[in-house]
Amino acid sequence: MEKGAARAEWDSPVQFILACVSYAVGLGNVWRFPYLCQMHGGGGFLIPYLLMLFLEGVPLFYLELAIGQKMRQGSIGAWTAISPYLGGVGLASVVTSLYLCLYYNIINGWSFWYLFHSFQAVLPWSTCPLSANRTEPLEECRVATPTQYFFYRETLNISPNIETNGGIHTGQALCLLLAWVMTYLFIVNGVKSTGKVVYFTATFPYIVLTVYLIRGVTLHGAVNGITYMFTPKMEELANPSTWINAATQIFFSLGLGFGSLIAFSSYNQYNNNFERQAIIVSLINSGTSIFASIVTFAVYGFKATVNYENCLDRLRLLLMNTFNLAEDVISQDNVLDWVEKLNTSYPLEFAQIADKVETCDLTKELSTAVEGTGLAFIVYSEAITNMPLSQLWSVLYFFMLLLLGMGSMLGNVTAIITPIKDFKMFSGISEELLNGVVCIFCLLLGLGFTTPSGNYWFTMFNDYGATFSLLFIVLFEVVTVSYIYGIKRYIEDMLGHPPNWYWKIMWGGVSPLLLIALLIFYIINYIRGGTPTYQAWNQELGQAVVTEYPVFGQVFIALLIVSSVSCVPMTALYAYCRRRRPSATAVYT
Repeated sequence: MEKGAARAEWDSPVQFILACVSYAVGLGNVWRFPYLCQMHGGGGFLIPYLLMLFLEGVPLFYLELAIGQKMRQGSIGAWTAISPYLGGVGLASVVTSLYLCLYYNIINGWSFWYLFHSFQAVLPWSTCPLSANRTEPLEECRVATPTQYFFYRETLNISPNIETNGGIHTGQALCLLLAWVMTYLFIVNGVKSTGKVVYFTATFPYIVLTVYLIRGVTLHGAVNGITYMFTPKMEELANPSTWINAATQIFFSLGLGFGSLIAFSSYNQYNNNFERQAIIVSLINSGTSIFASIVTFAVYGFKATVNYENCLDRLRLLLMNTFNLAEDVISQDNVLDWVEKLNTSYPLEFAQIADKVETCDLTKELSTAVEGTGLAFIVYSEAITNMPLSQLWSVLYFFMLLLLGMGSMLGNVTAIITPIKDFKMFSGISEELLNGVVCIFCLLLGLGFTTPSGNYWFTMFNDYGATFSLLFIVLFEVVTVSYIYGIKRYIEDMLGHPPNWYWKIMWGGVSPLLLIALLIFYIINYIRGGTPTYQAWNQELGQAVVTEYPVFGQVFIALLIVSSVSCVPMTALYAYCRRRRPSATAVYT
């Protein structure tokens, strides 16, 4: 292709692999996979997860790399080149990536916020602020725990519901600005600057994870968490949700459907061996999920053990004061036996303190599943406060989160900018200016997430902005290549040989059927779920409570879904109308 000869390229295949790793290995590997592993039976979840990797993940990842390398354009241009009627598939990817960029960088803003606060002599989420009388902790914080209070009230300044709003949180707005400035500097010169940045963003998180692993396995109780992770609950294999969540996790952790992989591979040489690279990156991504989970479950075990032992200490103190037991008689090891003994021997006296007797259960502590921001900014923060040199571990952890988030943002923004640059009308605009305009546009819209109700909008975008639409997009991709454009015509001339039987079986039947099953699952789940809900922060209770979205929220959810999916039929209709006009000219070079 003539235009491909002048197109910028990666300096080396290694640079391209690192860019894909930096994009694919993100926050989902650290906070989503451990949650699913915990929820679906520990080691038992690895069976459907690894199976879905080879039935769905690797073939679809391979497919997207091939699209970009073959067409040498971003998502819109690549699909328009295949057929003008399919340009909407690429446009839907760009719209979905735009939604992702709007809310994803606020996570990096939170990481900056926590990172800056980590340099204080006392971590601010380790203790509660004092109430107005300055003599006792603030009631809301005491009920909620200091880590939850700091996240919801200090970091987010959260409102009680999505209808209540207020001004922009200045500190968060500045952190979001810093996150977008960093993003711009990373992508200012396209692949020339991105290719250099990924050497750091793709490798340094592994150094931090390794350091955390070494520290984690030496923590008190870490073995309890790791044992819990690798103890399979085989009955979970009979649960359809386990298989659905495994397929979904593979799909989203690889970043399929956003157009980022198409954009990245469009800067490859035409005969680059993307087949081997697809396998390498997919395996690295899944290996990182398992590696990060071992670290996470070590921290889980430490936190759960500390909470369990603190519970035993409170129970021990209660029994000692009530029944005048000597300190050397009752210990952590036998306190539960004493509870049973005293309840049997002195039922009347025990009944008087029954409402104060806590149920201390290590297994229950370990099985409390937390995902997303709750895991990253609450559970980890609480564990860090109990570690020696907590400031050091806090700096390392939130710096790692920042790099993971920034690495993913490189792919997210590239998925938007590359298709725009391919348009004739933008060919005269410098790369620096175009990248800057896109970043400023996303920053201004993203400021809405720094308001008191911003976290509820963040949840809405995260839950509905890039779920159904991505499945829809990738299903179109695999069906088009397998049954319309043709696999042989599509791939053989780049690799010098036809794809083997494995790829053909996956693209021709297995992967499309899995995608259709996922689409049906989401539609049924959405219908059966009734009115969409979110977690609203209740200041009196000091916890999040399930709340239904108001009518305007439900309308906005529908718009999020329709706005991206409708790109496909609307663009096809537009292409049909243009073809009926002989004077129509192409917008791509």
